[in-house]
Amino acid sequence: MSAFLDALARVPPLLAQHVLVSMAALALGILIAVPLAFACARRPGLSRVALGFASLVQTIPALALLALFFPVLLSLSGLVGGGIPALGFLPSLLALTLYALLPILRNGVTGLLGLDPAVLQAADAVGMTRGQKLRLVEAPLVAPVLAAGIRTAAVWTIGAATLSTTVGQPSLGDLIFAGLQTQAWALVLAGCFAAAALALTVDALIGLIERGLATRRRGLWIGGLIALALGCALATQPLWPRGGQARQQVVIGAKNFSEQYILARLIGDRLTHAGYDVSYRDGLGSTVAFEATAGGRVDVYVDYAGTLWTTAMHRHDSPPRAAMLDALKDWAATRDVAMLGPLGFENAYAFAMKAPLAQRLGVRSLADLAGRAPGLKLGSDLEFLDRPEWAAVRDAYGLRFASMTPYSPTFMYRALESGRADVISAFSSDGRIAAERLTVLGDPKRAIPGYDAVLLVAKDRAGDAKFVEALRPMLNRIPVEAMREANYRVDRDDAAKESPEAAARWLAKRVGL
Repeated sequence: MSAFLDALARVPPLLAQHVLVSMAALALGILIAVPLAFACARRPGLSRVALGFASLVQTIPALALLALFFPVLLSLSGLVGGGIPALGFLPSLLALTLYALLPILRNGVTGLLGLDPAVLQAADAVGMTRGQKLRLVEAPLVAPVLAAGIRTAAVWTIGAATLSTTVGQPSLGDLIFAGLQTQAWALVLAGCFAAAALALTVDALIGLIERGLATRRRGLWIGGLIALALGCALATQPLWPRGGQARQQVVIGAKNFSEQYILARLIGDRLTHAGYDVSYRDGLGSTVAFEATAGGRVDVYVDYAGTLWTTAMHRHDSPPRAAMLDALKDWAATRDVAMLGPLGFENAYAFAMKAPLAQRLGVRSLADLAGRAPGLKLGSDLEFLDRPEWAAVRDAYGLRFASMTPYSPTFMYRALESGRADVISAFSSDGRIAAERLTVLGDPKRAIPGYDAVLLVAKDRAGDAKFVEALRPMLNRIPVEAMREANYRVDRDDAAKESPEAAARWLAKRVGL
């Protein structure tokens, strides 16, 4: 229970961001869909096109729709010379607005087409203009049906907004994604509980407005509107400007696995002690994290040399680690990102198997695995099968597995344990490799590049001497053994399990920071 209460304490600022983006998207959806519904009711051709488009949007998974806006806005920003944020609030707003359109539009068109023709004829008979008929007859009669559509859109939008975490917009999804990756189920429950409570509350208040409109009780629907507005204002209170001396704000990025959460909190602790106010953008994808830093939306995060080399620089060779780091530093500078240096450990992709199975099959390296792969099942993390590293390893060794299934990092190890996977694309700094006594397969052809953990800083922050000096002691300070132990403290599934914050404090003490 205490863990759940601690998780609930993290809800208010994330709830404020969640309410802001979901209610803004709902409002924008209403502004678009309501006038469009009236236009569609009079033009069957427009109705088919508009409803067809809104229905098509609903067939696209919300996560994919959010992700699609990232390259679109990034390209637009490049065309106009910057100024269009490709991450955070704007892509979330646009994607969620599209999701809100269908129920409002469909209910509006259906309600208008279902109006009693005799009522409309009577309005024409008394000499009403089109505007008067719309304002005095059509709008009041269709309002309850529209309100019902808005209720549905509100619930959809609030639910889908949890996925905006993946494009850098803080939301209640931060708790859910972090909890899933670190198996901190109290975080998952807190995020789900808060999102459900928000959706039910908004649904009830819009339902009050709907009943007021249906029964022509002005006080009821106006009271519902006031309650909804006050509720949104109170929920977003953590975002209100505050008086007093403001501390400098810093945003720390993190990808979606335990090591990233730990290192982000280690960085956050150091910057907090240096006098900065810190916030976190967890659950980012590799490309999103780098572009957010290049655009100044994230001030600092940890990435890996091999990831940048293959996915950002699109390089397929595998030079020595020192040469790779030098090339990365020069390239990052051209993208408005400063690489302060390596942290001292490598987190490389490393194929791993249960030791008894590896011994029975006589597999010690990827070369040995090639002959056995057709009878084995591969489990990978969510990105690996679409990354250049997999293509390089596959082609270098001729690997062809019986099946390949992506999992989140935590569940990938569960799949290996349960037998759903025979081989996994593990990570060399993961403490579960030693804890579960896995056999790591050698890479004699060096198909996998080096993966030194490196500290990346936004261009503007690189010129902040206090900021840089707070982080510089981390460079070349963290051995892989210490990182493995810190990771295992979070990833283990027993009573000794720790939070990323606690593991970060342990790691700082372990390496003398």
